[in-house]
This record gives sequence, structure tokens and C-alpha cells, in this order.
Amino acid sequence: MNTLNAPPRPAIEPAQHALSAPETMIDMYGIVKTFKSAAGEVTVLKGIDLTIFRGEFVSLVGKSGSGKSTLLNMITGIDHPSGGRMVIGGTDIYMGVTESQRSRWRGRNLGIVFQFFQLLPMLTLLENVMLSMDFAEMYDFDERPGRAMEMLELVGLETFANKLPALVSTGQQQLAAIARALACDPPLLVADEPTGNLDSKSANTIIDLFEELSRGGKTVLMVTHDPSLTSRTTRNLTIADGMIVADSRKEITKDSPR
Repeated sequence: MNTLNAPPRPAIEPAQHALSAPETMIDMYGIVKTFKSAAGEVTVLKGIDLTIFRGEFVSLVGKSGSGKSTLLNMITGIDHPSGGRMVIGGTDIYMGVTESQRSRWRGRNLGIVFQFFQLLPMLTLLENVMLSMDFAEMYDFDERPGRAMEMLELVGLETFANKLPALVSTGQQQLAAIARALACDPPLLVADEPTGNLDSKSANTIIDLFEELSRGGKTVLMVTHDPSLTSRTTRNLTIADGMIVADSRKEITKDSPR
């Protein structure tokens, strides 16, 4: 079954790929990425094997040039691996898949949060959130405004729904971007330096929300340079020279904070 051709309102979970277990969200098998340069081929990712489980809140850290942005692009389908397999939520997102199919899959299964928000300045916060549903053709047309308002309520922005991005704070813009990323109810949220341009109070609000989403069953993968944020995640991955060099999990008990 090819889940990339699913109907606009899929009612069931996608069929599980033979390489992937039901409890996993991301499975990477020998992911390699090479680029050609004037000096020859450069290998940025060197055969990464990695499994991320459903409901994990994972931080990915590494110095500039370590390969973390390239790895993120492999997960989101923005760039293609030179070798290896990438299975997300049971779907191999590269093998036998066209760009248009991958784009459609991404809109329905993956929420992406960027450092610089990328809200359209001429649209209100409500309209920005609705836009992701329009692109992914999710929910009936008449349902989309209500769904968008629900997402703004989730992040505490319902009273700002009809304001343009320039008329709210940077922290509120990032919260609106998260609401947009969640509009199609994706099981996986990927955040690239989501607090990099925020003050500490706004950053804590974002991380609190990510923790809540993870507790609710969503998988959250966050790239960050801020070591204080890695203490808030349930798992921390360190990448260096194109390889995962450290992988630590925080033990979570029923009574321990996350």
C-alpha cells in the first residue's frame, strides 16, 4: 500500500513498512549524503542508522558543518540521500516516490517549524494557519477556519487571530507558526532552531508546548544550539562529522517532570 496516494481525509493509519516496527516514527538505514564540489566529492552524512520512537521529544545538536541541517533535510524530504533508506511512520519517503507525492505526504504527515517563522505577512494569523490545510487539501473547506482557530487556541493566540504577523511579538509569531505546523494533525513535528530568535520567556513557552505535544503522543524532533534546552527533551542526539556520536535518553517515570 502506498500511503502517499491516500484520500484527503484518511481515516486509518498508514500500512506499516516491512522495515519499520509499529512503535517507531523514524527509521534510518545507512543514510549517506554526498555533495560535489570543486575539490571533489564531500560526504556530509556517513551511513547513519537511527530509530526515533513515537512520542519521543528529541533534541539534535552539533556544531556548524556537523551535518545536522543536512540530516534534517533528509527527514523532511527537502533533500535526497545519496544512499540508504528513510522510513517515516511506515512510509519509505524516497524509494519509488515522485516529488509531487512526497510533497503531498509531507503536508499531511509532517509539521515543520522554522527559526524565522515564515509566516506570510499579508495574511492574518488565522489565514496563515488555514494555508497549510489548503495546500494539503485536509479538512472540508468550511471546516478549516474552525480548525485553525482551535490551533490558535491551543497555543494561546485566539485573541490575535485576525492580526497580521507584524502586529504581534516574535514569540507570538513562532507560536502561530507552530499552530500552522499542527493544523493537519501530523504525527511528527520537526523544529529547526525554533527558539533561536526568542527571549527566554518565549522560548520556555515553546518548549512547554513541545513537551505537552510529546506527552500527547506526537514525536517532536528539535535542532538546537542551546544546551539548556536539551535538558528538557527526553532524548539527546549529538552529530559530528556526519555521524551520530552520542545518544542519551532521560529516564521518565510517572511522577517525574519532563
